[in-house]
Amino acid sequence: MAEVRVERTEDGFRAVNGRGAAVAIGDGDTEGVFTPVELLLAALGGCELVTVEPLTAKRGHRMARLAATVQADKVATSTLGTITVTYDVELPEGDDEAEDVLKAVAARVHEKYCTVGNALREPMKVDQVV
Repeated sequence: MAEVRVERTEDGFRAVNGRGAAVAIGDGDTEGVFTPVELLLAALGGCELVTVEPLTAKRGHRMARLAATVQADKVATSTLGTITVTYDVELPEGDDEAEDVLKAVAARVHEKYCTVGNALREPMKVDQVV
């Protein structure tokens, strides 16, 4: 089970996981924090990259640089439009197969194996207990 605790702090909010990691959360006007939408985008980009990285490396193609920019426009109040994940990659020098392997793995991860992406695409129930 995945679980985080979100709590109000003296100067905003933070999310904390059971392993002690914390992320500051706030609005778009506050310096040094992520907005909830930015965290959603980071979750998608992180999910894809942490899934792609070991799969390409396991096949002998460790990218020299592997990063992604994740963008979405707000199309209405409380509604995002299409989310776009754009990879920024430096292929390993002298590895003629790395690009094809990366594209194939990244496509499979995007379509099937990224839990966050799957959650965003498929209707799911979200319960609230107050």
